[in-house]
Amino acid sequence: MELLETFGLNLHRIDKDVQRCDRNYWYFTSENLEKLRNVMCTYVWEHLDIGYMQGMCDLVAPLLVIFDDEGTTYSCFCHLMERMGANFPNGGAMDTHFANMRSLIQILDSEMFELMHQNGDYTHFYFCYRWFLLDFKRELLYEDVFCVWETIWAAKYVASGHFVLFISLALVESYRDIILSNSMDFTDIIKFFNEMAERHDAKVILSLARDLVLQLQTLIENK
Repeated sequence: MELLETFGLNLHRIDKDVQRCDRNYWYFTSENLEKLRNVMCTYVWEHLDIGYMQGMCDLVAPLLVIFDDEGTTYSCFCHLMERMGANFPNGGAMDTHFANMRSLIQILDSEMFELMHQNGDYTHFYFCYRWFLLDFKRELLYEDVFCVWETIWAAKYVASGHFVLFISLALVESYRDIILSNSMDFTDIIKFFNEMAERHDAKVILSLARDLVLQLQTLIENK
C-alpha cells in the first residue's frame, strides 16, 4: 500500500511537469507527450528510491525528440542519470560544481572573481544552478541542445570529463565586458542570464569553453 501511495505521489508530479514540458516545441503533440510520460513513469517505477524530481522531464525530452522511441529513450535516460543524478537535491554534486567554478574563475579570471566577491559576494555561483541541473537545456535554442550535449559526452574522451564546468565559465566569460562595465551584483546577473536564455551563440560558447580548457592545461604545464 505504501509503495502504491509513493508511486501515486510521483505520478502526480510527473503529470504536472509533462504537460508543461516544451509545449511550444513542434514535436510535443498529445501523442508524444504521452510517450514522455510513459518513459518518466517507467523510470520512477524502476527507481522508486530516487523518485521523480523537477527537471527530469527536461532531460528526457531531447532524447525522445532524437529517438522517437520510448524504449531507446528510457535506456539512454537511465545512462544519462548515472552522470546527472547527483545534481538533483538527493545528490551532492552541486556544491562540488560551485566550488570548482569558484576555483576556476580565481585562476583564469581574477578580475571577474574580484567583482563577484566585492559586489555582494556571489562567488557561491548559485546563478549557475539551472545550467548544471539541466545540462544547459533551458539556456539554449532547442536545436543547439543536441550539439552541446554531444560535445559534453565526447569531451570526456578528448578534452575534459568536467567540460560542463568550462561551458559554464564560457557563458560567464562571453559577457565579461558587460558584467564588468555594469558592475553587476547577484540580482543583476540572475536577471541578465534569465533574459539571455535561448539567445546564446552555442558555437561561440563551445569554442570558448575549449579555449579555457587549453588555457588551464597550459597554466598547469608551466607550473
